Amino acid sequence: MPQQRYIDALMADLEAALPLLWGRTIYSIFLGGGTPSLFSPEAIDQLLGGIRARLALAPACEITLEANPGTFEKGRFKAFRSAGVTRLSVGVQSFNDDFLKVLGRIHDRAQALAAVEEAARVFDTFNLDIMYALPGQTLADLRDDMTTALASAPPHISIYHLTIEPNTYFAKFPPQIPDDDSAYEMLDLITDMTTQAGLQRYEVSAYARPGHRCWHNLNYWQFGDYLGLGAGAHSKLSFAHRIVRQVRFREPMLYMQKALEGHCLAQEVQVTRADLSFEFMLNALRLKDGFALRQFHERTGLPLSAIEIGLQEAERKGWIERDLESVKPSVRGFDFLNDLQSLFLPPQDESN
Repeated sequence: MPQQRYIDALMADLEAALPLLWGRTIYSIFLGGGTPSLFSPEAIDQLLGGIRARLALAPACEITLEANPGTFEKGRFKAFRSAGVTRLSVGVQSFNDDFLKVLGRIHDRAQALAAVEEAARVFDTFNLDIMYALPGQTLADLRDDMTTALASAPPHISIYHLTIEPNTYFAKFPPQIPDDDSAYEMLDLITDMTTQAGLQRYEVSAYARPGHRCWHNLNYWQFGDYLGLGAGAHSKLSFAHRIVRQVRFREPMLYMQKALEGHCLAQEVQVTRADLSFEFMLNALRLKDGFALRQFHERTGLPLSAIEIGLQEAERKGWIERDLESVKPSVRGFDFLNDLQSLFLPPQDESN
């Protein structure tokens, strides 16, 4: 896939979306999905320059680039920073070669260590992606991974439980993964080790030092707006009386063709009033500090009465703490997050 044609498609996509963005200030840019670190620093520089020429970026706009250790070359990260990237997210997943092979990653432990070392040297803010509850993983294995990860003093770590996605190799041939009790033990270990390292858990899967929380993800979890450009990208945009979601064409060659022709949307739907409450709560309850009650109305346009029954039930079960200004999940609520979120599912239409 030629870099230049893809960047031209992204710029055409952005041009077509500009009327939806008038009057908005951009606070974060996230270059992710796939492996954007395969693009040359010169291409990233050109892309960011094109965005700056068309949009109003906040002075401290956070610009994150996802990097795969398998694409790491000495000096490459420094060139990305010179191009304007302010935050690097390194997809380590594990420092154990056996687990990396099981996950089908293209990098090994040595490449992961080299990438993390360079990220720490070049960037003030960087993130490490780590996975746990891997096939055959023990508590001792996880401790080794966490010890290695924390040795680089990362300002931010995102830690995910392995999930079996549909239509994947693991879905077809399910591996033996740690049971729920073992996974909870692993999460307790992660929480203890990150706390001792000075990282605060501020979202279900995110831990950060003070001043290093990810603005892009916070906006997403707070039901903020975002524009997604590129193959398969998703957008959520709010207007006076409606909220729409968009999906770009997923196949890269088709996306480029459609974007350059001026119509790259594969789908655009309006979020129904019935789904708004659930979508807001699904995201906001992932945050340890929860949300301000006024934010619910600001982001959905709905009255608080739309979630009052769910809040009462959550409070009765001890899953939330609330006062006149805010709602946040309790420690127990965080442990039973899926159950807590499900209290806000829209009622099912039983007429079918």
